[in-house]
Amino acid sequence: MTSRAADAALIGQPGSRALIPTPAAVLDLDAFDRNVAKMAARAKAAGLALRPHAKSHKCSALAHRQVAAGAVGICCAKLAEAEAMAAAGIAAILVTSPIAGAAQAARAAALAEQVADFRIVIDHPDGAAELGQAAQGPIQVLIDVDPGMGRTGVHDAAQAVEVFRAIAAQPNLKLIGVQSYGGHWQHMEGANARAAAIADGMAYLSGVITALRQSGATIDVVTGGGTGSFAADAAQGVLTEVQPGSYPFMDREYRDALKDDPDGDFELALTIAATVISANHPKWVTVDAGLKAFATDGPLPVAVSPKFAGSDYHFFGDEHGRLMRPDYAVARGERVDFAPPHVDPTLDRYDVIHFVRGDVLVEIAPVEARGASQ
Repeated sequence: MTSRAADAALIGQPGSRALIPTPAAVLDLDAFDRNVAKMAARAKAAGLALRPHAKSHKCSALAHRQVAAGAVGICCAKLAEAEAMAAAGIAAILVTSPIAGAAQAARAAALAEQVADFRIVIDHPDGAAELGQAAQGPIQVLIDVDPGMGRTGVHDAAQAVEVFRAIAAQPNLKLIGVQSYGGHWQHMEGANARAAAIADGMAYLSGVITALRQSGATIDVVTGGGTGSFAADAAQGVLTEVQPGSYPFMDREYRDALKDDPDGDFELALTIAATVISANHPKWVTVDAGLKAFATDGPLPVAVSPKFAGSDYHFFGDEHGRLMRPDYAVARGERVDFAPPHVDPTLDRYDVIHFVRGDVLVEIAPVEARGASQ
C-alpha cells in the first residue's frame, strides 16, 4: 500500500488524527469554518466584498469553502495558481500580480475565456498592449497602484492615467477599477500604528482614483487589504473589496504582530504535526520537521501541544528540528503540533492538507497550486 493510500485508509477512523504520517499540514476544519464565517460577517457588516487570497493555501477545496461561505471569488498571485483553481471549478478569480510578455498575456487571455469572472491587474502601458493583443474577447482589468512598497504598481497619478489611456486604446480590455495592497502594513504591531499608516495610504489612493476619474476612467472596484489591516481598511471607506489571505489559519507571524487587536481575533486552525524521532540527548529531543517542513522567512515555529508549551524550537537541518525538553519525560514517537511561522510558504511545502474534526481525519485535500510560481 502506498503512503497516500495508507493515509486515505485512516479517513473516518476514531483517533485517526494521531496516526497521520508526519510531518503533515493539519487543518482543524471546525476552527477554519469559524474563522471563515467571522471574516465573512465582518466584511458584510462593513459593506465590503470579500475576495480571499488563495496564495495562502493554493487548495481548491478551501477556496470552494470560502466561496460557499459568502466570498465573491478568490485572488491568485500568479497565473499558474489561477490555472489550477480554474481547473478545479473556481469561477471568479482576480490575479493580483502584473504579468509581462506575450506568452503570459496569452495564458491570461486563455483564462479569461475559461473563467466566468476573470480579472487581472496591469501597471504599465506595455502590459495593456500585450494583453490587448492576446485577448480573444473582453478582459476585465484593474490598475495596480503602489501603496509605498515599491514592489509593483504605478507610483503616482500621472502613471495611473498613462496606464488608463493605454487600456482604453485596447478594444478588448475593460477597466473596472484599481488595486492597492499594502503588504508592509499587515504585520505592523499596534492597531493605532497600522491605522495611521493605512489612513495615509488610503488618502494617497483616493487622490489617484480622483485623477483617473477626472481623466474619464470608470472606477467601480477598489480592492486591496489583508488580514492585518482589515479594521483600518474598513474604517477608511475607500476600498470596495478586501483580499485577506491568512485569517482562516493564522500563524505565528500574525499572532506576534496582532496580539489582542481585533484583526487578530481568529483561531489557530492550521498546524504542522511532527513526531519525536530521537530522545537520546539530555537537553533536547529531535523531531522530524526541519527546514523542509516550515517557511524560514519569519519567526521560528512554536510548539502548541500543551506538554511542549514553552519548549523552544530550532532548525536542526533539512529534515530535523531540535525541541528543548520540558521538565518531564519525553518518549520516541510522541507527537508535537507546531504553529507555522508564515502560513503561505509553509503550506507550499506540502502536497496535501489533512482536514480533521476533533481527533478524526475527515478528508485529505490536494494543494493543487503548490509550487505554482509562474
